[in-house]
Amino acid sequence: MKTIIVESWGHLQEVLFNGSWNHELARYRSPYVFRGQPSEKFELKTSLMRLGGNYATLEKHLLRNFKKYGHDSFESTDSIWHWLTMAQHHGLPTRLLDWTYSPMVGMHFATADIDFADQDGIIWKVNYHDSYRQLPKKMKDCLDDFGGNVLTLEMLQSLQLDLDTFDLLSKEEFFVFFEPPSTDARIVNQHALFSIASGAEVQLDQLLSNSDIDCEAIVIPKEIKWEIRDKLDQSNITERVLFPGLDGLSAWLKRHYSPKILDDA
Repeated sequence: MKTIIVESWGHLQEVLFNGSWNHELARYRSPYVFRGQPSEKFELKTSLMRLGGNYATLEKHLLRNFKKYGHDSFESTDSIWHWLTMAQHHGLPTRLLDWTYSPMVGMHFATADIDFADQDGIIWKVNYHDSYRQLPKKMKDCLDDFGGNVLTLEMLQSLQLDLDTFDLLSKEEFFVFFEPPSTDARIVNQHALFSIASGAEVQLDQLLSNSDIDCEAIVIPKEIKWEIRDKLDQSNITERVLFPGLDGLSAWLKRHYSPKILDDA
């Protein structure tokens, strides 16, 4: 995987939007998705992995109990993909990772947590068109039949897969990007999608590093984090917009009015 250390706000824009020109459409339609993290030390570990211990064996127990106790909180189906999406959205540890089509949203998540202002941030950039090549045949056929480059929840449901059969679709490890339904403004405003790998223990950055998929790790030095953060705030890329409601408003106000930590403090 290629690593790029950006030097300025302008350089970051150049790197993030590089490759967005589509010759066939004669339009700027980027084939990339992004995931921002506040520390470049962070790997692409799922919330399930971060539980530690024998986390892989806990996946089914977590989902089973989420379904048992959460069924009356929203309209539900029997699809495991529906339950995984709702579980991830509401903070349950799962094997899903959050991504966005928006470079600006990726920048937000790399700079929003001021507790990490003294550490370099990172934005992962992955070509989701290119990721098609490593999909199992059954999923390629599904995409070809429906059209498009990213699976949807409806497409996954049509395949009638549970997690066990999903993991066995290929002898090789693989991952899939899929779009959740627009159940609330948070998903819409974050221009969100998820990735899921063929096994609870498959770590996506390691899988990407061992593949020839077009991807980059874009490092944001701590010295330019505050400039990027302030310019995102001015562009209205804030918690108030990305997490509509009082929680997002409070998070934005807390960060906005927090003093900058001086280098010699």
